[in-house]
Parts: sequence; structure tokens; C-alpha cells
Amino acid sequence: MDIGQAVEAMRNGNAVRRAGWNGKGMFVVLMPELKLPPYNTQGTDRKVNDRTAKWIGEDQPLDCQPYIAFYNAQKQWQPGWVCSQADLLATDWELVS
Repeated sequence: MDIGQAVEAMRNGNAVRRAGWNGKGMFVVLMPELKLPPYNTQGTDRKVNDRTAKWIGEDQPLDCQPYIAFYNAQKQWQPGWVCSQADLLATDWELVS
């Protein structure tokens, strides 16, 4: 696959990787938007946590737009992954099964 096909695969809910990446278990995914009510909302539904409320305010809802996240060989998430020129032009993109 090329990068366009890889992006389309992510839009369809798939994880993708480059065959040429040398780390084991690495892939990228499209994280969908996330909207949560404010930290100070009453009730037990999911809401902004205290870590996020510290930066946006306890009375602010969370409006997180979609982004690409990278799962690295150390089993850590890196949000906001941006492809390199080599990744952009590569044709060895593949689905992660």
C-alpha cells in the first residue's frame, strides 16, 4: 500500500505499519475525536480527568480532534505521529493483523 491507502485503512478502523520499520510490534492508528463533559460534572459518566482539567479548566468540556497515534517497540503510545518523507513516499505500508 501507499500512504493514501494506509490513511484510508486507518479511517476504516485498521492499524497499519511499514514493512520496512525495524521495530517489533510498531504501528499507527487513527484515534477518533473524543468529546467529554467537564471535570466538575455530577454523575458517573466518563468526563474530563483531573490531569486534563489542570490545563483546560475544571468547568471546560474536552473537545479532542482526531489524530494519528504511534505504538512503538517499547509498547508506548506516542500521540500526534507525523510521517517522514520516507514514510510519505513508501509503498510498503501493510495492515496489522
